[in-house]
Amino acid sequence: MHIYTRKQRWKFLLLAGALIIGIATSWYTNSMVRKLEGEEKLKIETWVAATQQLLNNMNIGEESPYDDFLIKIIQNNTTIPVIIVDESGNILNARNLKVFDNNNKPMEEGRILDSISSKSKKYLARQLSKMKAQHDPILIEMPDSKQFFYYKDSYILTRIQLYPIIQLAIIFLFIFLAYFGFSSTRQAEQNQVWVGMSKETAHQLGTPISSLMAWVELLKMEQAGPEIIREVEKDVRRLETIADRFSKIGSTPVLIPENLLAVLDNSVRYLKNRVSDKIKFELNFGDLDELYVPLSLTLFEWVVENICKNAIDAMDGNGSINIFVKDQNQVVYLDITDSGKGIQKSNYKVVFQPGYTTKPRGWGLGLSLVKRIIENYHNGKIFVRNSEINRGTTFRIVLKK
Repeated sequence: MHIYTRKQRWKFLLLAGALIIGIATSWYTNSMVRKLEGEEKLKIETWVAATQQLLNNMNIGEESPYDDFLIKIIQNNTTIPVIIVDESGNILNARNLKVFDNNNKPMEEGRILDSISSKSKKYLARQLSKMKAQHDPILIEMPDSKQFFYYKDSYILTRIQLYPIIQLAIIFLFIFLAYFGFSSTRQAEQNQVWVGMSKETAHQLGTPISSLMAWVELLKMEQAGPEIIREVEKDVRRLETIADRFSKIGSTPVLIPENLLAVLDNSVRYLKNRVSDKIKFELNFGDLDELYVPLSLTLFEWVVENICKNAIDAMDGNGSINIFVKDQNQVVYLDITDSGKGIQKSNYKVVFQPGYTTKPRGWGLGLSLVKRIIENYHNGKIFVRNSEINRGTTFRIVLKK
């Protein structure tokens, strides 16, 4: 439980760090955007005032010593898109927008309405709608008419507004890639640990098994009680099975068609003789008499034993275990249901993580080993089909026929 908790904590810290960086960046960028918006608004107001003054001078037919300065102010606006409309909403002019004539050539400023293309008219209409939604217009009152100046944020300001979103996406992408790389490396290390531990365990068991087999032969020679010899032989065979299982974990096992119903029956018989009479087993095969599935026999028996032993622990040694088999053409469904304490829905996937356990002295390897055997060695699937607190859990195994 503690190992998994630490992993979850690191995930949370990485996510929290990314959110803090993203929020801080967004706040700073938004403050800069607001300042730039204020400067652009001041710039466009100055530009409109210069335009109005120049038009007034032209209407009264007088030249002003400041006309050149006013023209320079107007010409210097090369970044903020502007559309000028009359009182009826007709577009009179546009600036810093790509407008083309009927020959698909860019129109000069101030002459866009002479022969503007239909495509450009639709484009200007769309841009005007965006401008109306973004900023209030600036009014110029002429002696005999009114003009409204609409504008929108410049290209640079628009890109700056997108910067925190892009940065946050890059941060999350980096964290995802880093976590994926870390997980892949950790998975590879875990595989090496599994293989090394399994081979070493099988090797270490070999010596005492050989010794016990010799002792069995000696007991036979000494004509010891047949009951004693029979029980010792059972334990020796059991140790041989365990050693064989660990040796297969360290390499890719060969799958052989086995009668799944007979395998389950044998596994249940073995468990019945070693658990309390308060544990009731029930096999539900329906109308099936036999069902052959490619299996590594010793490893699959290990799967059934691990799930059932976990169920027995969850029931505190008193309850029922029901095993259901369904033949679904291409696959076989194997459901193992207990009447134990149940699993919270948030932990359906967590229970298969190495190190996760609810037992005070557990290692949290049983279900992780089960998942490895089913999915890596049998190309199947195992998951928690359903579970209710204090009512029981159903594990489903899906095997390919």
